[in-house]
Amino acid sequence: MTLLAHSAEDPADSRMYLLNNGTAQSYRSAVTDSVARVSAKIAGTTRPFTGVSVDGLAPTVDGVDLDTPLHDATAALDELEEVYLRDAVYFHHPRYLAHLNCPVVIPALIGEAVLSAVNSSLDTWDQSIGGTLIERRLIDWTAGRIGFGEAADGIFTSGGSQSNLQAMLLARDEACRREPTRPDAPAQARLTDVLPRLRILTSECSHFSIRKAATLLGLGAEAVLTVPTDDRKRMRTDALADALARCQRDGLIPMAVVATAGTTDFGSIDPLPETAELCDRYGAWMHVDAAYGCGLLASRRRELLDGIEHADSVTVDYHKSFFQPVSSSAVLVRDRSTLRHVTYHADYLNPRRMAERRIPNQVDKSIQTTRRFDALKLWLTLRIMGAGAVGALFDEVIDRAAEAFALLHDDPRFDVVVAPQLSTLVFRYLPTGASDPELADRVNLHARDALFASGDAIVAGTTVDGRHYLKFTLLNPETTLEDIATVLDLIAEHAGSFLAAQPRPALSAG
Repeated sequence: MTLLAHSAEDPADSRMYLLNNGTAQSYRSAVTDSVARVSAKIAGTTRPFTGVSVDGLAPTVDGVDLDTPLHDATAALDELEEVYLRDAVYFHHPRYLAHLNCPVVIPALIGEAVLSAVNSSLDTWDQSIGGTLIERRLIDWTAGRIGFGEAADGIFTSGGSQSNLQAMLLARDEACRREPTRPDAPAQARLTDVLPRLRILTSECSHFSIRKAATLLGLGAEAVLTVPTDDRKRMRTDALADALARCQRDGLIPMAVVATAGTTDFGSIDPLPETAELCDRYGAWMHVDAAYGCGLLASRRRELLDGIEHADSVTVDYHKSFFQPVSSSAVLVRDRSTLRHVTYHADYLNPRRMAERRIPNQVDKSIQTTRRFDALKLWLTLRIMGAGAVGALFDEVIDRAAEAFALLHDDPRFDVVVAPQLSTLVFRYLPTGASDPELADRVNLHARDALFASGDAIVAGTTVDGRHYLKFTLLNPETTLEDIATVLDLIAEHAGSFLAAQPRPALSAG
């Protein structure tokens, strides 16, 4: 299939590449061909990764002459096979067990195809019309699932890090607004006085984006106070109460408490009702980072999120546990008036008179200006398969994690850290007869790297108390317990090969 094969680069030829009424058939043919190729690739994928190295692939990519176009879609797709499709990491494969990357549902892919072609920008009403109303309806739907009232609102974002950043911005400005200062002090002076005293309290297992947000907001990473966790990796509310009391005693302002509903490593859910009570007592903004755990909103395990309705803001990542393509996230607030802290008016975009006329410009509540119509993917997912089906998929991977925990717990070759609340498992290979923890670190690092290089499976890694551990992140309902058992055997095999190559005295593999 040839798409507009022209070699001359004059304006007339260039315009033939634009999607419009005259080129719609060429667009259809080209996209059909690309979808067919991806479909065939996914159907024929037998492992999540080819195992190609950086040094193996980089020369191929570097060898492409970007200043000499091919003028042919078939040739470009053939080339794409070599530089991308052949060696991509395929999250749909049941032995991809690494990060919070989910296989995606087909209704969302339909939405992706539509939104990319129409290319609505969700910043102003006059660019999006129905898209604006669809996004607002989905925000209301999610807020209802959370348990927020009629005053709630929110906005779609690029991901959990941006959602958390916006939540911390709102919390910062609310804290500055509430804090009494000299009435005669100018606004900037009041801000300068308050900022150094602001603190964010969060679990030691919370997402790194909280510390990054503090830095971006001018507070500094030192403004984040980490709270110890219990033996299930949940924030200890007694320790949180002590930290809040210390802030009060030391003249510091607890600007926000961030509770996590699904930590990245352990899937742990902090005690939300108790956290809400403490936030109310100390006047702190309560943010719940439910980027991972938001799938519970559609799950039979919804009670695990009890207390989330008391939050001031919530992060949800539909592109994790709602099985949506990247990007699809949102930040929601219990009181829409707090979104005024990100509202700026520009005469060329969203002049103040539009707000007075109640024209719904989404840019009024976003830290982005141009935004994709990512909400369409979730809309079609709900309209085609329904929230119950999404929740059932998430429940299935949580069930699988519980089965995998039992498997690991009973396997003497491994040490598993904690029983999962969601679908992650952190564990460590134990070399038989080895008492050196540094050797165990090297074994686990090698096993993960060797497994990745083989392409047979992919697992993640993390540290616990300074030691190297492996991690399963289960988000694929097609992953069976047999897949997990096979991956554990592969890990043990790579670990055994590493140990066999060590100097004497020989250490046997478990």
